[in-house]
Amino acid sequence: MKKYLILLALPLLFACKSAPEVKVMARAVPERADDFVFENNLVAGRFYGKALEGNPTSPGIDIWVKLPGALVADSWYAEAQKSPDYYHHDHGGKDCYKVAVSLGGGASAPFIDGRICYPATNYRSSEILVQEPGKVSFALEYPEWEAAEGIKVCLRKEVTLSEDSYFADVADYYSFTGTDSLSIAAGIKLHSAQNTIEAASETPSSYAIWEKASDQSIEPEDGMLGVAVILPGAEELIVSEELDHALLIKTIAPGEALRYRFGSCWSKGNIKTSGDWFALAK
Repeated sequence: MKKYLILLALPLLFACKSAPEVKVMARAVPERADDFVFENNLVAGRFYGKALEGNPTSPGIDIWVKLPGALVADSWYAEAQKSPDYYHHDHGGKDCYKVAVSLGGGASAPFIDGRICYPATNYRSSEILVQEPGKVSFALEYPEWEAAEGIKVCLRKEVTLSEDSYFADVADYYSFTGTDSLSIAAGIKLHSAQNTIEAASETPSSYAIWEKASDQSIEPEDGMLGVAVILPGAEELIVSEELDHALLIKTIAPGEALRYRFGSCWSKGNIKTSGDWFALAK
């Protein structure tokens, strides 16, 4: 009998031992203004959904700072149902990044006649493409808008985040009419009040900064934030006080994906200095 019981228990023991730790997640958050959140064991962030349009309507990536280790997004959202400002206070990390109407920490948008042509809406639908313990991929859809006179554009954004990485990989699929090609800017919002330090770059294919993590009034964050965008084959780097952005520009043809990476870090985690961040963000 004992031998029989042991044999029955063996599959359960092996199943428990073989179950890998989940280090990534992504999901739509209808309970909090249609956010779409993504996270691994090092970084977290969100995109804005329909319920937040007008407050703001923005494709920008909102960076959340966090300590390395456990996934925190679901618990933060749960607590925010009781106290809306919960994740603006430090619980091993927080939302202290200012996006407003911008590209935030690494989104993209058409760049026409010297201006960023933002979508007319926030993302309107989402899809999980891959969900594994160490990797998640998702797609967000932005409906058609008029980017410039006679030029209509829609966007399918596919993002992949893996464990142990400060960077996510992006494939932006722009469909457009009214032009034979389209210039796209992948970029970072600049916060002039936050003592920004720029990484020196010999090519226009990457841009990284190190700055005060926030200037928000709820609970100002005294740590530092690293942000970067890497766009292989970029044709131009524009750093503009007027636009309040640093932009990597690349022209795409119909059917061509814009492939790039965005990333971030927090000085209270493993990356303590601008030099360490700039060495990684190349």
